[in-house]
Order: sequence, then C-alpha cells, then structure tokens
Amino acid sequence: MPKKDFTSFDLYAVVQELKTKIVDARVNNVYQLDSKTLLFKLHKVNEPPIQLVLEAGRRLHLTNYALEKPPAPPAFCMTLRKYLPGGWLSGVEQHEFERVVVFQFRARDGNLKLILELFGEGNIILTKEGGEILQAMFFKRMRDRNIVRKEAYQMPPSNSKNPFAVTEAELEAGLKAAGAAEVVRALVRFLGVGGLYAEELLQRTGVEKTKPCDTLTTEDVKSIFGALQGLLSAFSGQTLEPNIVLDDADGFVNVAPVKLKRYEGFKQQSYGSFNEALDEFYVRVTAAEKAVAGIDVGQFRREAERLKRMIAEQEQALVDEDRKTAVDKRIGDTVYEHLADLQVLLERFAATWRKGEDLQSVVSLVKAAKQAGNPTASWFESFDSRNLAVNVRVGEFTFSLSLRKSIYENAAEFYNRGKRAKQKMASVVSALEDSRKKLAAIEKQLSKVEALKTAAPAEALEELESRKVQSKEWFEKFRWFRSSEGFLVVAGKDVVSNEVLIKKHTDPYDVVFHVDIVGSPFAVIKTAGKEPGEATLQQTAEFAADYSRAWREGMGAADVYWVKPEQLSKSGPSGEFVPRGAFMVNGKRSWLRGMPLRFALGITEGEEPMFIGGPVDAVKALTKVCLVLVPGDLSGKDFLKQVLRSLLLKLPKEQREKLGKTSIEDIREFVPYAKGRVAPNQY
Repeated sequence: MPKKDFTSFDLYAVVQELKTKIVDARVNNVYQLDSKTLLFKLHKVNEPPIQLVLEAGRRLHLTNYALEKPPAPPAFCMTLRKYLPGGWLSGVEQHEFERVVVFQFRARDGNLKLILELFGEGNIILTKEGGEILQAMFFKRMRDRNIVRKEAYQMPPSNSKNPFAVTEAELEAGLKAAGAAEVVRALVRFLGVGGLYAEELLQRTGVEKTKPCDTLTTEDVKSIFGALQGLLSAFSGQTLEPNIVLDDADGFVNVAPVKLKRYEGFKQQSYGSFNEALDEFYVRVTAAEKAVAGIDVGQFRREAERLKRMIAEQEQALVDEDRKTAVDKRIGDTVYEHLADLQVLLERFAATWRKGEDLQSVVSLVKAAKQAGNPTASWFESFDSRNLAVNVRVGEFTFSLSLRKSIYENAAEFYNRGKRAKQKMASVVSALEDSRKKLAAIEKQLSKVEALKTAAPAEALEELESRKVQSKEWFEKFRWFRSSEGFLVVAGKDVVSNEVLIKKHTDPYDVVFHVDIVGSPFAVIKTAGKEPGEATLQQTAEFAADYSRAWREGMGAADVYWVKPEQLSKSGPSGEFVPRGAFMVNGKRSWLRGMPLRFALGITEGEEPMFIGGPVDAVKALTKVCLVLVPGDLSGKDFLKQVLRSLLLKLPKEQREKLGKTSIEDIREFVPYAKGRVAPNQY
C-alpha cells in the first residue's frame, strides 16, 4: 500500500525547497482539480511557469504535469480567484513543526494568508492578515476550535515538542513520564514525528521499539537524542537525498526526503529535489487510484462464488436423484422377484383392514411367526398404522407396501417414482446448464475487469506521461509564432517581458516591431543572420497590432513600424524618464501602415493535435483548419466558448472526439484580450 500520510519531516523539507522556488512569484491563476486539491499557476520573471499542488490532508509539492482541470470552478475556487490572481506570494512557512503550512500573499485587497492543513481529513482556509476567515474548503465546528466564516482562525492545539527545539533533558523527562508505554508510541506523542520517523530513530539506535519507557536507561535516551540530531542535521543542512522507495515489482512504496534505515535493501530511485520526487510519487499514485476507482472486481467475484455454490448444489441433487432412481427400480425388481411371498404378507394385513378388524392382532401374529422362523414373516419390520403400510426388509432394501394397493400396484409405484425422478432431473439439468452458462459469462467478465484493473493504472500512467510538461524553449515564455517563411517571431506579454525580450533575447541582426500606439508589445523577428521576406514583415506587423491596445479599443487597423535593435535606447532626452518596458527609438523608422487587425486560431494535424495562434497567413501555412477573429465587443468565457465550439466544429469527427475534453483555458492565452468576434465567411 503506497504512502498516504504527509509527515512533519516531509513538510519541513518541501517548505525549505519552496522558499527558494515560489516566494516573490506572481499568482496567475488558481484551479480546483477536485474536492480537496488546488493547483496554483505562478510566474517569476525569466523563469519557467510554476505549478503548485495543494491537497488538503494529503500533499504539497510543485508539479511538472499538465493536470486535468474541471470545466467550471467550484465556489471555493471562485473565491480564491476573487482575491489572489495578480497578487504576489510573499512567504511560505511551516507552523512550528506541525503539519500546517501558511502561505502569505500581497494582494490588491491587502495581505492575505492561505493555510493548508495536512492532518486528519485536511482543510484549506483563506484568511485576512489579522486572521479573520474569508473562506474555507470545509467549514466545521470542533471541540477546541471552529472553522467558520468571519471568525478568527486558530491553529490546531498541539501537545508535542518541536524536535528542532527539544533538549536532551526534556526528551528524557518526556519519555520517563510515559511510564510503561512503548517507546515508539511515546516518541510519536512527545515529538509529533509520526510512526515512520519514530521507528527510524529507534532503528538507528538499536533500541527495541516495544521497550517500556520506564525501563529506558540514560544511555538509551542519549542514543535516541543523538539519532534525532543526526536526522535533523540532514534537514537543516539541506543535505537531502530525495528518493522513491520501490517494491520488487517496481510499485511505489514510499517517498522520503532522506535515506531511511528501514528501507535498506529496497530499490530506491533518487531525484534532484524532494519536490520532484513528491511530484512523481503522488501524481502517479493518484492517477492509478482514479483509474481503478470505478472498477468493482469484488462484485464479479462474489457473483461467481454464488454461482459456483449453486452449481455444486445442483450437481449434488442430480447425483442424489440418480442414486434414488436406481434404488427405486431395484426395489420394484425385488417386489416382482418375491411377488408371491410379499403378496401373502400384504394380503394378511389388507384382508383384516378391509374387514375393519384390529390390525394390531395381525402385527402380533406376524411377529410371532417371524420369531418362529417363518421365511415370509421374517421380512416384516413394522407396521405404519398412520399411512396403512407394511414396512419390510428384503435383502439390502427396506421399503413400504401400501394396504390400499395391490402388490402389482405397489411394484409399479416404485417404477413410477423413477420416471418422475427422471422428469425432475431433466429440469435440474436444464437449470444446471443455465447456471454454468451464467458462470462462464461472469468469469469472462471477471477476467476482463481484472485485466482492466491491471491495465487501467498502466494506461493512466502512460497517458499521464504524455501530459508531463517538458522544459520550454526560452521563447515559449513570450508570445510567439513561426512565419510562413519559417522565421521565429517573439513578442512581449507585458512591460516586464518587453524589457527582458529587448535586453536579453534580441540580437544585433534581428528586426524589432512596435505599433504606433501606447500599449503595444515589442515583436522581434529572430533572423539568425538571414534576410526576412515581405511575408514575414507583414505577418510580424499584424502580430504586433493584434496584441496591442488597438485590438482592445476595437480598431480595424493600426500603423506599425520596424527598426534595428541598435536604434533602441533606455536613455531619453535630458531629464526625460523612460519607463520600464519602453525604449527610445533613434533614427529612421520603416512603416507598414494600415495593418488590418485579424487573428487566426488553428489546430495542427498529427497524432497529438495542438492549438496555434497568430497572423492568418502564418497559421494557414501550418493548419488545414483555422478560425479568423477580429476586434469586437464579445469577451470573457462566453466568447472563448463560442470560439472553441466554432473551431472544433470544423474538425473531422474523430479528431473532434480526441479534443473533446478541451478547456477554454487551452485557447485563452492565444485570443487577444479574450475579446473580439468570429469573422464571417473566413477560412
């Protein structure tokens, strides 16, 4: 069974790594993947996009996977989107050594905190700076605290000591106070380190985990304290050895920030960071769990067992009936074989019965004759006065002869019983065949379900691997496209990326474009020393115009110019300030006037179709299906849904089914300002 609990040591290690990764990152968006899991998309200048996963009660780590997002955000997520996007993640801290982590944000509404609780069922709570609860994943009232809107958030009470602060004397006093309790349990309670690390400390010291605390020696305590300090030094010194522990079948057993003695002899897969190890472990385990969540193998096994029991009973019934039929036939044969003698015996009783005389007198006479050695009377066993039948034993068979029937009718009755049994057996045979067919069908279904349960995780992991975010090229942090002539064109997204693009990624032989309007990105043709043609110049001008304020203002065209990189400068005229993201242009500008504002969104062909966006001619060169957009008044989700629906309807049915789970988030980054309208009668 793979690891479930996220320990205090795990949290300490991952928080130390997160401090260097996510602090001072900007919040781009928040997604709620399921009832307990959030995904934060964060951004840092000159760094790849950052994705942070928080799952209440279970995990916290960065992820490199493109996790599936629901089509509509739940209410909790909507509240987070109201407050956090656009803000800055200013800090992340583990509370004491508890399984609680606090994220601090500088948002437009002030300083906020997001608290992730990883103990018990878990929770995620958004609070104001002073602690007032704005929203929670789960509201609840408890004995020692409440998670209720507008009340002050209280940390969960703790009776354990922080391992980083405890002294040897405190440890000894705490263990001694536990009395006869096992030392492993006392360590869990006193230090709050969890069973895994309590056992690890004892394994490193050789102290038996079941040893009563009141029998611990001073040397035992000293040894335990030394092992604790050695373990803590690996964490505080950041000499971590992140690894995933594997079983013999390469299944995931655990993930740990350091090498643990208890897993010596296990296969261990090392990683460069604990976040990376957690990502691989939890994302894969979660995907495998979800893949088999709806597959109930037990249901089919229970039905198969029921049918097997029924078949066994039906088969036994056939055996019993067959044996009984054979016996009845042999009794009938026996009656005919001793017909005369049996008729005499039967008639003695029948004659007395017909006369209405006392049959007990006959019983007495027959018993006396039996004692006297009379051969016929020797077959007599008893008389059944209730059913008026003489019970006899002839050879190995004991049977009854009815006074109401002649000896021939009695013999015939045994033969008739066999006939009726055969008829009954025919219905049992039919039921047995039906049961066997049902069992075969269930076993076939069971085999399929068992194969599916085995294959589902493998298929899920294979599909998951395809969604692993690969390392991006530098230009993928910007807006970009490839011209119909094959040139890479890159444009800024905001003032920061504008500045970075020109200062860091523009070479002397590149060409720089800008729209003659305040609020325009710089667009750069990466020439690699080659001369771009007229088509690339036109397409780049169109690209720059599309992402300028001209689109937002609903203009139909805009004037664009291009210059060489050496014409750009951060030094303005004497006393004039050049703001971030802007540059002074010196010398002659080459103009492309009246560039139409139109933008194409298309889908590439191949096994893995993908969305691309850019100038119409550039997108046409790479796709067979695309949609042309122009400035307009439609905006937001409704417009993006209309765009996505219109584009998917242009696809063949099988390709449309492959992209059936597409979200509007997949096209949002392409559509300028998420605003416009679909141009009629366009390719």
